[in-house]
Amino acid sequence: MEIKHERAVESRRMTPIRMDDGLMYEEFTTFKALSFDCYGTLIDWETGIGSVLVEWAQSIGISANQEQLLNVYADHEAAVEAEFPSMPYPQVLEQAFTRVGVELGYEVSEKQAEKLGVSVPDWPAFADSHKALERLHRHYSLIILSNVNREGFDASEKRLGIQFDEILVANEIGSYKPSPRNFHALLSRIDELGLQPDQLLHVAQSLFHDHVPAQKQGLKTVWINRRHNQPGWGATPEPSAEVYPTWEFPSLAAFADAVDAAFTD
Repeated sequence: MEIKHERAVESRRMTPIRMDDGLMYEEFTTFKALSFDCYGTLIDWETGIGSVLVEWAQSIGISANQEQLLNVYADHEAAVEAEFPSMPYPQVLEQAFTRVGVELGYEVSEKQAEKLGVSVPDWPAFADSHKALERLHRHYSLIILSNVNREGFDASEKRLGIQFDEILVANEIGSYKPSPRNFHALLSRIDELGLQPDQLLHVAQSLFHDHVPAQKQGLKTVWINRRHNQPGWGATPEPSAEVYPTWEFPSLAAFADAVDAAFTD
């Protein structure tokens, strides 16, 4: 069986300020804290999820590459998170994987689903994440706002080699991004820290999970466009509305370069 499942990439954003524009980076000095999505931004979840999906597909004779399988998977994970906002993330992964099998007409065994469910600690960090986070931590407090459980993030934090100042995870908030509840929790934590919303900059790869809801809360955002040289949306659904990232960079290292330059000038 071959999978022909492609999600068209439509223009749902205005052009943000790109790294090569060389404009307005001085505004980076006005922020006191950065909030980060973790998976897709700091941790390479597409490799983590995709490797399990590809292994399953090969075992049952499905002719599909990682990108095709992620295209099928993405909407299922988002649907499970919306339907079951308090479900622990390992179970979300298992349920989403099972639904992939139903869509394609093949069984996903309990053991195969569990393999994805427990895989978060094995997902690799992007090569630039550790050093870029170290550089950014010289200028800002670092906050995590992640669609994961605490145990999964604790393992990823060790892999990243950085201690974050604040950690907010979906299973403790009681909902998954893009729910506004997650960003209300973030803004509440910012208030507890004595900061104003305009002193917070949200940094993320997913337009769907992060940029759309963050900007509805009035936050400025940095789009770490990890897929800048790839078509399609990968493991994230297509954004549900027009979105306007304030800045765009192809990597976290490029963003850290711009921040260091702003604080040097």
